[in-house]
Amino acid sequence: MNEIVTRFPPSPTGHLHIGGARTALLNWLYARHHQGKFILRIEDTDTERSSREMTDSILQAMDWLGLHWDEGPYFQSTRFELYHQHIDWLLEKGLAYYCSCTPDEVEAMRQKAWNAGEKPKYDGSCRELGLGPGPGRVVRLKAPLSGQTVYQDLIKGQNAVDNRELDDFVLRRADNTPTYNLAVVVDDALMGINTILRGDDHISNTPKQVLLYQALQFERPSFAHVPMILGPDKKRLSKRHGAMSVLEYKARGYLPGALINYLVRLGWSSGDQELFTREELIEKFTLNSMGKSACVFNQEKLDWVNGRHLKQIPPSDLAAELRTRLRNRGLPGVDEAYAEKIVPLLQPRSQTLEQMAEQAVFFAQETEDIPYDPEMLDKFFTTELKQYLRDLLGRLERLQDFSQAAQEELLAEFLQEKDIKFKRIAQPIRIALTGKKASPGLFETMEVLGRDRTTARLRRALTQAEGSGKQTASAST
Repeated sequence: MNEIVTRFPPSPTGHLHIGGARTALLNWLYARHHQGKFILRIEDTDTERSSREMTDSILQAMDWLGLHWDEGPYFQSTRFELYHQHIDWLLEKGLAYYCSCTPDEVEAMRQKAWNAGEKPKYDGSCRELGLGPGPGRVVRLKAPLSGQTVYQDLIKGQNAVDNRELDDFVLRRADNTPTYNLAVVVDDALMGINTILRGDDHISNTPKQVLLYQALQFERPSFAHVPMILGPDKKRLSKRHGAMSVLEYKARGYLPGALINYLVRLGWSSGDQELFTREELIEKFTLNSMGKSACVFNQEKLDWVNGRHLKQIPPSDLAAELRTRLRNRGLPGVDEAYAEKIVPLLQPRSQTLEQMAEQAVFFAQETEDIPYDPEMLDKFFTTELKQYLRDLLGRLERLQDFSQAAQEELLAEFLQEKDIKFKRIAQPIRIALTGKKASPGLFETMEVLGRDRTTARLRRALTQAEGSGKQTASAST
């Protein structure tokens, strides 16, 4: 068996989105599974819409996903001379011809055929005129007028198209630029690409490309058309469904391994397994398990997959990412050791790194910046509880061992002495430490905050509660 060679050919007219990332991933996985080669080619023949900025964005997204290529990136914009050489060869062999029909004339031909109940296409008016080059003229392939164009799809099975359904499609435009189908076939053949995995929205191009392989005497590659990704409304996935670029998913705290896991599972399966490492995907990925039907993008499922992957990462590996995201929020005062203590408390409660960072804000805030809602203070810091909390504050300040076990022992003694339930005092303490009614476990939180932060925040909350209570009393009189 020849070495498997796949490719990913994005157009740099926009960022890399979910659909393109999935196509790149499937090609990468197929090459890696077979110990083959994965080539990256930038299809930038649309010079007006292509940009270096978008190219850089695509390369960054590929690198973040870990879809590293073995060759490239090649740029089609530097290969025009090569394309023209092959077009000229087809002209010399009588397999292509010049056409002087204007776009309006071609449209009239298509409309006429449509009105007659026939396939709307170019009618071959210039096919046998023997025209040469000239202003406004295009070059068309002289396609077969009968028979079938047949190819085997690795996913969908055999596909046959009646050649009467095809027309003499354009190879070189009037502005002297090569068309997509011509450039793609030349590149794929000369780069040795023998397996083409792409979305099934390209199926209409495949018969044309098969004809070009035959005309140019190139060996035909294997084709595999994967089902498209649809939005919840069963229409093609787009921005209106909330679809984002790959780098936006990165910014929002998704993990590359989780995104890859989710994308490959759109239309592919391996038994009932849902979660995969990169190594497992390389080992298990084959086209035999690829579905033929379109798949629906589910944001909640992606969040679940990401959360499961997030829980498997050692806290030490997440500490730097958490610090970066806190700094981006204007909270620079978290060192690495402190971050490593925070992460385990938030991993079980987070689905993305951004969620983790949002929940970690109170750990990183200075005591004076913890926000206290006056209504919460009035509700939970009653006169009786404030007396209990002042007493508890003094005991916490004298506690030398501030571990969870020591805190629990101290609080158990305190609750027994005062004859009160834990739940009565737990919520005001939580509000004092975090400014919120929900947080990780209270003793775990206090241990990570440490004695100084814990006691300082409890003291400030008591002071704020005193002020809030006076304002409320004054307002009521």
